[in-house]
Amino acid sequence: MDRMQDRKEIDPKLVRGLITRSLHRSNVRKKIAKYLFDISPNSTYTSDIVYHTHTAPISVIGVIHGLDFRYRKNESLISLNIVEPVNSSDMRLYRLTDFGKKILESMKEKR
Repeated sequence: MDRMQDRKEIDPKLVRGLITRSLHRSNVRKKIAKYLFDISPNSTYTSDIVYHTHTAPISVIGVIHGLDFRYRKNESLISLNIVEPVNSSDMRLYRLTDFGKKILESMKEKR
């Protein structure tokens, strides 16, 4: 079963709550999501995310994919369906999903 099917079976308010909590718990996660929102619908390399968010490469990878104890896999931007990988030749690019864009737009409106 893919992540989207799992999300359809779970209360949407619960999913949004988990995502909002996850973004508020990590400034790095929030900075990366905001950067991808700002360049949306374009995709970008990990190195560009590192450069534009002034974040360590290991933190960027951890936030996007999850990394052992520091960045939980179930709270990674990919697991939360906020970011998706895009394969381009030999390099992997990342972009904000449509769902991620909606979440970030709704968070901006609530400020």
